[in-house]
Formats: sequence, C-alpha cells, structure tokens
Amino acid sequence: MKTNTKYIFVTGGVISGVGKGIMSASIGAILKAKGLKVSMQKCDPYFNVDAGLLNPREHGECFVTYDGAETDLDLGHYERFLDEEMTGDSIWTSGKLYKRLIDDERAGKFGGRTVQLVPHVTGLVQQTFVDNAKHFKSDVHIVEIGGTIGDLEGSHFVEAIREFPNKVGRENCLFVHVCYVPWLSTSHEFKTKPAQNSLRDLREFGIIPDMVVARMDVDRVIQAPQVASKLATFCGVAQDAVVLMPDAKSVYEVPLNAVQGGVLAPLERFIDHGDPDMKQWEELVEHIEAKPEQTVKIGLVAKYVDNTDTYLSVTEALKAGAWQAGVGLEIVWIYADEATEADFADVDGIVVPGGFGVRGVEGKIAAAQYCLEHDKPYLGLCLGLQAAVIAAARRGGLKGANSEEFGAKAGKNVVYIMPDQKGKESTGGTMRLGDYPAKLSAGSLTAKIYGTTEVIERHRHRYEVNQALLAQIEKGGLKVVGKSPDGKLVEFVEAPECSFFVATQAHPEFKSRPYRAHPLFAGLIESAKRQV
Repeated sequence: MKTNTKYIFVTGGVISGVGKGIMSASIGAILKAKGLKVSMQKCDPYFNVDAGLLNPREHGECFVTYDGAETDLDLGHYERFLDEEMTGDSIWTSGKLYKRLIDDERAGKFGGRTVQLVPHVTGLVQQTFVDNAKHFKSDVHIVEIGGTIGDLEGSHFVEAIREFPNKVGRENCLFVHVCYVPWLSTSHEFKTKPAQNSLRDLREFGIIPDMVVARMDVDRVIQAPQVASKLATFCGVAQDAVVLMPDAKSVYEVPLNAVQGGVLAPLERFIDHGDPDMKQWEELVEHIEAKPEQTVKIGLVAKYVDNTDTYLSVTEALKAGAWQAGVGLEIVWIYADEATEADFADVDGIVVPGGFGVRGVEGKIAAAQYCLEHDKPYLGLCLGLQAAVIAAARRGGLKGANSEEFGAKAGKNVVYIMPDQKGKESTGGTMRLGDYPAKLSAGSLTAKIYGTTEVIERHRHRYEVNQALLAQIEKGGLKVVGKSPDGKLVEFVEAPECSFFVATQAHPEFKSRPYRAHPLFAGLIESAKRQV
C-alpha cells in the first residue's frame, strides 16, 4: 500500500491515566506548529459501542463531535490542542468495532468465510487508520491506543498496529510508548524497572518503540539524567529518543515541555519539516502563569463533584474565558443536591451545566431562580437552560412547572418531548446530537455576544422547551432570543432585566479553545469580573 501519510501510534504502560491522550495531542500540536496537517484517532478497548451510556463519575464527560458522536473525553483534548474538529470515526471502541463486523457477517458480506481476529478484526482496525487519514487529508495521523500494554482486552488493537507497517512501510510508522517512572522517597531514587517491564511487554507483541516518554515527578526530573541512559540501555532505544516529561501545572504546558524534553530529535528523524513555531503556546502559558490582580469566583452547580472530569470541557472553557479577560479564576463546586442561597451568594457568577436524571435538578432550578432575582451572572448549558425556564415559569405563576423528564404532566410541562417524538424515547430517535443551527434575535444580548444572528452549536439532549407555555416563562423574566431556523425549537433564552443571564439548549463548551475563548464563557467571565 503506497502512502504519503505518516502514522504515529501512542501506547501506554505501568499505570492507567499516564497521560497518553495529552501526550498524543501535544505531539500533534508540535507537528501542526511545523506546518503539517495532523489528524488524530483513539482506539478504546471497552465494549461499549460509544460513550453515551458510560457513567460520567467513572469515565468523565461524554464529548460530542460535530457529526453527533458521543465519545471519550480525549477527543476534547484533541480538538483543543489541534483546533480541528474530530468526527465519530475519530474513536473506535471494541464494541463499535465488533458490532460493525457482526453486522457485516449477518448481512453476508463475508460470503461464508470464517470471521477471525486476524485478519478481519485487525484489518478493520487498520482500515480506520487509512480512512481517517484520507478524510482529513493529513500529513500525519496519530493513533492513541487506550488502556495499558498487557491488557488482554486491547490486544487486537496492539496486534493491528504491529502489522500495519507491513502495509505502509516501517519508515512511515513511529511508535511512541508513554510510561511512568516512580520516585521512591525512602531511597531517594527513580525506579525504572516498571517502565522496563512495560517496554518488555510491548516488545513481546513485536513492537520496538521509536520514542519512550517517561512521566516523572516535577520536582525530581532535574535529578534524572541517568533515567534516559538506563531506559535506552535496557530497552533498545536511542538515548535521545527517551523524552523525560515532568508533571505540569497545566496540560497546555505539555507541548512546550515536550520540546524542551527532547521530542524533536525522534520526530525529525521520522518527518523533517523544519522547526515548530511554538509562539502561540508560549503566549498561552504566559497567560496561564500570569498573576492577575483580580480573581473571579464561578460557581459550578454540579450533580457530580467527586470527579471534575465530568465537566472537563466546561472547566476548560471557563479557564479560557478567564485567561482572555486577564483575571484569575476560582471554580467553586456547588453540589446540586445540597445547594443553598448562601452558596449562590458567595460567588461572582454561576454555571449550570448539562446532565440527565432528576437528582440535583431542584438545586439547579434554585440557582437559576436566585440569579434571576438577584441579577447574578448566569450561564445555563442544556439542562441549565431547562432549569432556567422551569424557574421562570414558577416565578410566572405556573405552580408545579417542571420537565416531563422529571414527571411533569400536561399543562405543567414547560420542558417536554414533542408530540411527533412520542414513543421513540427508548430508541435514541429523539436525541439531538451534534451541530444544529440557530437564529438569534437581532439586538439581543446573546446576538451581541456572538457578534452575529446565525450560530451553530453542538447538542446532546432529548427534551425541548414547550412553546405553548411561553407566556408563563416570559412572565417569570425570560425571553426566547434564539430558535431553530424553522422556529419549532427554542435554542437560547436570556433575562432582559439582568446584566448577564443567558442559557442555551446547546453545549458551547465543546467549541471553546484555550487560546480562543467561546463568546458565551467570555461574556460570563466579563460580567462576573464587574461583580468583584
């Protein structure tokens, strides 16, 4: 197979959560800074078809692509680091992979042949690499393999990348292994044996890495020149291909740390395309490390507070807004189940993020009501919009106003399943996923914030605002300022009497970038800044 595309495969070892996703995205950012077209993909071993039903407390947020795929949060890292929109095919789980093969087998596409791990499973995995590279017309396609080397459930992905150089040429493939090197405080030394064992497991699959990334304690990395020498000696890689990576205060420091740690030498042997222009990242880190005179406190009214990754894109969007505004940011986690007016009063602005299920909803409705009544800057996202219209309808005299999701009956259901969607709830047919357009009212605060009356945002929800009850919602202080082009769906509301009260049915956090804050988050921070 002839190819002009280069492929980079990133594996991990020793521990899970070692930082493969951030390192993969950082390598992509560096290559993009060299002027190359870069695309990315993740292969995840779990058997869920997608991330839509995964427990956010365990797995973190469900990131949604523009084409409506519910994915792993690492795709959010890819988008933020590369400033490129991923697709549903930018992630392949084992469940999605096997479902495709089983569907093809049932449809007779194998012509009676025996379907096997090799070559059919591995062949499909490899085809996803090629298809993604073609779709993005990329010079370099980076593939992150989820899990750790040695995990039984991920062996088909590892076998696929082992075989792949035979199809495209070994010179077109770069293997990167990210592993952890622990520091033992009792003996005051780094221990490379776990990393050595992880690399041995990788070699047993038939893969010798071209680059080894050693994650290390930030305070001890200057004491570690011997680590690179030892890993090179015992693991069969060039010493300048061992990249020592200290822990970083911010993930956005990692591309610069990678350059400083020596990532360019193995990359330039693989694809020589000049020096990377890292100015954008240097400026971003300067913003992050700056010590502003003013700090704003933003309350995040959350259903889950024990895993902040559940709202990762929201918190990253808030940070971007703060960096752009030149203020410090303190995110105050307000547990929705126990939220009080004192919690709301203690912050300069409030975000009510998306979510599913009744738990914590009354706390989110209370947050919206407080902001309406006290002119507290408010940004509602998806369920945050629904909480706002419920709060407004109750203020407008509709006692018992609620969402059908939480048991509201006709006449009280200010949020509902539209009549033509009834009966489809269990099939997923009512979910709005991915990009949808909206038209904003000219002269509205929302339109001024966006600087346009036509916007496109990503969605992930089933329930809609019941426009038959708009009179009660408007009486309670809200005004609809954005609808779908056909006018059937409410997309944005705001409170005309408040300095900043904006809510959207969408998830604008997915489009925020660290060096280009989303307008709604920038607007919230600017409004909160005036509250301090």
